[in-house]
Amino acid sequence: MDKSTTKILLATVLIVAGSGVAFAKGPGGMGERMDFETMDADGSGEITPEDLAMLKDQRFGEIDADGNGSVSEEEFVAHAAARAGERASEMFARLDADGDGVLSRDVLESRGGRGNGERLIRRFDTDDSGGVSEEEFEAAKARMAERSGKRRDRGGRGWSSSDN
Repeated sequence: MDKSTTKILLATVLIVAGSGVAFAKGPGGMGERMDFETMDADGSGEITPEDLAMLKDQRFGEIDADGNGSVSEEEFVAHAAARAGERASEMFARLDADGDGVLSRDVLESRGGRGNGERLIRRFDTDDSGGVSEEEFEAAKARMAERSGKRRDRGGRGWSSSDN
């Protein structure tokens, strides 16, 4: 499969998956819950397939910036970048507990959570040498990929390789 076909396929998958996530999270997809009034797009007092189609059209329209009925790579990347920027701003605001507009190293490192570097070494260092060899690293990647595949097969998200 060539690069262009791969990009188009990936974009299509992400748009379709994103529509489902957007419906679960709200019209902006930014974590607000979808309420009845929003889902009843035509205000008829019922959520109908037509309402859901209107919401899908709205979501697609947000990505199709030039309104030509298709999404270019540039539109897709611009939309994703804008959404990532919004999420990053929201995350920053949550982490900036004192509201001073800056984050200390301690705050950022605590975001990584629970000593993940040390935990990673403990989990991957199967020969107890205190470090992770290339062979141990590759074996761990293979185990995570296998677990991830099993989660997808069971209907789980499957995109996380951690097994907390």
